[in-house]
Amino acid sequence: MPWWSWILIWIALVAVSLLFYVLLGIRLFRQFMATLKDLGDAGEKLGNFSPAVLQAQPHQPAPTQGTAVFASPAQMRHDYHTSKSARREDRRQRRVQRRAARGQRQSLGDLDFT
Repeated sequence: MPWWSWILIWIALVAVSLLFYVLLGIRLFRQFMATLKDLGDAGEKLGNFSPAVLQAQPHQPAPTQGTAVFASPAQMRHDYHTSKSARREDRRQRRVQRRAARGQRQSLGDLDFT
């Protein structure tokens, strides 16, 4: 094999590897730009909430971080059961409203007799 064939082989190998890296970079850039576009669309959707929608949802104040570490177990147990019963009551009220809107029968357990 002549000496110049080795030069051609190495030039071809380098050219193919550079072409591979360029194509890989283009693909990566396109995926990155598509991700940024999707992220921007999601930001637009989340940024367009009206105050009426946010006020219509029941808002429970979130405890500040780190308070559970210093609170007593009895207090945390009480907070847990209180929030759990509030969530159950919210679900029950939504279920009653949904069934009333559809004209369906109500469950006896869902009705409020007080």
